[in-house]
Amino acid sequence: MPVHVFTYGSLMFPVVWQRVVRGEYIAEPARIADYQRYAVRGDTYPGITPRPGGSVDGLVYLNVDAADLAALDHFEGDGYRRIRVAASTTSGDTIMVQTYVFRNPAALSDQPWLPQAFQLQRFLETYCRDKLGS
Repeated sequence: MPVHVFTYGSLMFPVVWQRVVRGEYIAEPARIADYQRYAVRGDTYPGITPRPGGSVDGLVYLNVDAADLAALDHFEGDGYRRIRVAASTTSGDTIMVQTYVFRNPAALSDQPWLPQAFQLQRFLETYCRDKLGS
């Protein structure tokens, strides 16, 4: 059964998403509540952790199939746990999504992760090549 996947870090960037999944998906901006996004210490990507009153903006990919969900699980690895949460879309709808929560909050910095500061090329050279053999 297809699921909606909320992304908030590297997977918001089409070039990364397309290296991980095979299908074509519609994406729309969304926000989840009661979480906060932080930079992972010493790295280019973020993690989210529960934080009452917080919120995280990202993209929801709609109706992701089981094969691509498995590919996303592999890409995220053991450092993340996939959970189900509610997301609010920019059209005002609330939908249930799957997202990846960082398992080790102590490894997160106290600095927010900002998409505009993402080091995309460094990430592609380090993680997409290693994880996907590209």
